[in-house]
Amino acid sequence: MKFLKFLVVGIIFGIVLVKSEAVSWYRIYEMFKFESFHMYGIIGTAIITGIILLLLSKQLKLKNVDGKQINVPKKDRGVFRYILGGTLFGLGWALAGACPGPMYILVGTGVFSMLIVILAAILGTYIYGVLKDKLPH
Repeated sequence: MKFLKFLVVGIIFGIVLVKSEAVSWYRIYEMFKFESFHMYGIIGTAIITGIILLLLSKQLKLKNVDGKQINVPKKDRGVFRYILGGTLFGLGWALAGACPGPMYILVGTGVFSMLIVILAAILGTYIYGVLKDKLPH
């Protein structure tokens, strides 16, 4: 029952993404062709909201589900891995027509072909986990 609030927020978030057309393949296609500001506006709003909420969580000393103070660990510096990872993520997003969150939302809206994409994403994550120690970090 303590996770029910997260389920409710997830459902509301899914409805907002569907209504804003953020899960629309056509909107994603427009974005990658630089034909529309729609998706960039949504992504920019999400980034700004995330920054504000992180700053507020630090200021108010909010705690996570486990009762520990919310802390965002520092990331290792490096350019190559972020360019490579971002390129692979972007290619997957462009080919599938959805990034990880909206894949599940699209299944909920009846686009069951996304189950293939979800399985491929899980397989890719598994392969990364197997090869992680052999990859440059």
